[in-house]
Amino acid sequence: MRITLDYGKTGLEVDLPEDRIVGPLAIRDATPLADPERAIASALAHPIGTPPLAEIARGRTSACILICDITRPVPNRLILPPLLRTLEEQGIPRDEILILIATGLHRPNQGSELEELVGPEIVAHYRIENHFGKRLADHEFLGTTPNGVPAYIDRRYLRADLKITTGLIEPHLMAGYSGGRKVICPGIAALETVKVWHGPKFLEHPKADCGFLEGNPVHEENTRIAKMAGCDFIVNVAIDGNRRITWVGAGDMEKAWLEGVRFVEKIVRVPVQEPLDVVVTSCAGYPLDTTWYQAIKGLTGALPIVKRGGTIVMAASLSEGIGSPEFQKLLADNQDLKLFKERILGNDYFVMDQWQLEELAKVVERCKVRVVSDGLPVESLKKCHVVPAESVEKAVADCLAEYGSSAKVGVIPKGPYVLPYVVRMR
Repeated sequence: MRITLDYGKTGLEVDLPEDRIVGPLAIRDATPLADPERAIASALAHPIGTPPLAEIARGRTSACILICDITRPVPNRLILPPLLRTLEEQGIPRDEILILIATGLHRPNQGSELEELVGPEIVAHYRIENHFGKRLADHEFLGTTPNGVPAYIDRRYLRADLKITTGLIEPHLMAGYSGGRKVICPGIAALETVKVWHGPKFLEHPKADCGFLEGNPVHEENTRIAKMAGCDFIVNVAIDGNRRITWVGAGDMEKAWLEGVRFVEKIVRVPVQEPLDVVVTSCAGYPLDTTWYQAIKGLTGALPIVKRGGTIVMAASLSEGIGSPEFQKLLADNQDLKLFKERILGNDYFVMDQWQLEELAKVVERCKVRVVSDGLPVESLKKCHVVPAESVEKAVADCLAEYGSSAKVGVIPKGPYVLPYVVRMR
């Protein structure tokens, strides 16, 4: 069976034994919006849980619009024009509108990446700035939450007269689903906030996982922090496998987002009858599979359906390498993941980005991992706690030889955009 995995910007075609395949596992069909621009404009005029944006914007003197960074395929070129037009029609001067890129702790987006994010027209005529999470002086302290998280949020957003967020709703490995509150925390939060919120106290909780909201402390805490920061209006979307908009909602930060989550979870949840020996997956291609840091999401997304002791085979371009300097050093300093786990569970160890290595540790505790990539040399991949593979076909053949004639192979071409689960038989 020939299957194309999402890989970089081109995809990767693989040929796998059809008699062993379960799947391909894919999100359910959802009709793309026939006229997404009109649908977005309608959402602004008929929001969920708030007055229309035009009414909210009337009389305001400044605005800050949060957008996701280059690692998220949000259709900003469709979302921003009607939003910006509404603000200006209500009298907010263009030079008092800031588009703030919610980088979290990722690198800034500059140059050609800005045009990729929002289009050349918006780059040419609007002020666009990056958030820098490691610059504590750029943030204001809003207080400490009951769970002990110090809330530091970018002051450019806090001081805006009108606060707007945009985003994409999809499964998220820690917070259940992305979008909504997440563009505020961690999107424009300081490192001092993220290092506690992404600490083991939260991430080791069994509900801190894809698809869980109720009882998920990661979701509950960043919702609390986002409400402390304030949000007047959101615009969120859902997309299909071809990145076409299938749903758009606007309005109240929680109500509009939850309506979108209900739409998304009906589409992304895909059942299998039993755990599988092998799962072939991706990290959804560009821009999500450009670094090993991001690609770990492909592994955690496949984890629910792989047998203990089974194997995940992942293809990821890794065109930008491992990730941040901090994450590279973290990997180099922690070749023993059991010792790493002991370190982070103590009180005297912290390195930025440790949460992603913590998620990887959860994967390799349960199963083996083989990775196919043309972006990292074999020796570098070995230091990522995985086995390099020359091809997906060879990796699967080796696994089938190991697990025997009854072994089954699940295939998830679009990686973490799909939320697979094992049907629990009673």
